[in-house]
Amino acid sequence: MIPLVALAESASLLSDISARAASFDREVELRVAAILEDVRQRGDEALLDLTERFDGVRPAALRVPENEIESAFERLDAGLLSIISEAAGNIRRFHERQRQQSWFSEEGDGVILGQRVVPMERVGLYVPGGKAFYPSSLLMNAIPAQVAGVGAIQLVSPPTPSGLPHELVLATARFLGLTEVYAVGGAQAIAALAYGAPSVPKVDKIVGPGNAYVAAAKKLVYGPVAIDSIAGPTEIVVLADETADPEFVAADMMAQAEHDTRSSAILVTTSRDLAEKVRDRLAREAPAQPRWEILRESLGNYSAAVIVGTLDEGVAVVNGLATEHLELMVRDPWRVLQDIRHAGAIFMGPYSSEPVGDYFAGPNHVLPTGGTARYASALSVDDFIRKQSVISYTRERLEKTGPGIVKFALSESLPGHAHAIQVRLDRSGTN
Repeated sequence: MIPLVALAESASLLSDISARAASFDREVELRVAAILEDVRQRGDEALLDLTERFDGVRPAALRVPENEIESAFERLDAGLLSIISEAAGNIRRFHERQRQQSWFSEEGDGVILGQRVVPMERVGLYVPGGKAFYPSSLLMNAIPAQVAGVGAIQLVSPPTPSGLPHELVLATARFLGLTEVYAVGGAQAIAALAYGAPSVPKVDKIVGPGNAYVAAAKKLVYGPVAIDSIAGPTEIVVLADETADPEFVAADMMAQAEHDTRSSAILVTTSRDLAEKVRDRLAREAPAQPRWEILRESLGNYSAAVIVGTLDEGVAVVNGLATEHLELMVRDPWRVLQDIRHAGAIFMGPYSSEPVGDYFAGPNHVLPTGGTARYASALSVDDFIRKQSVISYTRERLEKTGPGIVKFALSESLPGHAHAIQVRLDRSGTN
């Protein structure tokens, strides 16, 4: 099911697995570029035509009536609503801790320096439809924007045969208090958010998961509009020693590998016995899983067990992979945590299973993939704010510092910069 390799033999295999990160077929980019231009030129009519072409339905209106959103919420299963509500509370409390405040500092001579924290005005959330819709993802994308204080949040999601987005999309939106929902998906929805259309306002930033066409569209519109990231296939690394439970390890590897045929699940362990038990469990249990067709490819092509000599060697492998999800199933995970430099989210010990983070704990499950955890972080409130520098100088301070600024500007061959300061020094009689 998965190969067992020693550390010395693992470099090539791990490199090949990492190389599967987000990339787009040239033909996909060309098709997406044509869709973007069509929406830019024809607006609503292009959105309706493309929706009919790709989704097989022509919505009566692009914006979903609020009474349809309300009706979907009323039909939401009470048990599911209770779980969504509790998870949302956890997510909101966690992200409220991320709030930043504006600050100002008096620097003498009447000079005040500071930083204003200002929320974005309008954000677009892309929400996949059909079988791909996950209410948890809508919570994870919308709640940080709400905590940040974003002025307007609009959802785009492909219509079902009814002409409306998936009922859970509408119900979850209503639960969150979001009423601006549009029945359009795919690359055409990204175009509408990026460029605007008569029925769909332009936004400042686009966030949310999608297929290859959506990801390619986000890549192509970046610049006129901000995006969260271009996510690659999901991944998990389990760092384990001989104390780990092979049943838990195998279950968590399958949980992540079932997402997509290009998902990756890697075990890094100091115990050959554990590696063999996990391999055998996967071979027995994966074929019985409902998503076996996916697991067969993701476990067979992009997963492995790497056997290392020491825990320090295992940590080095983990840091090199810079994985999206990292589970520490070791005797003392808090000690090992000190040596972890690169990971999107870290799950500590046998009962911090990765799905706890996906659904319920509170930290965001929108995480950097494909090794980008070396420089990127989880989606957060920071993704929905801007920081504005504030400089309030006085005549007294400029008289002291102005000559130095003039000299600095001239050293960079920018006489206009120097002149802008010098005219003020001349007015005050400072040479």
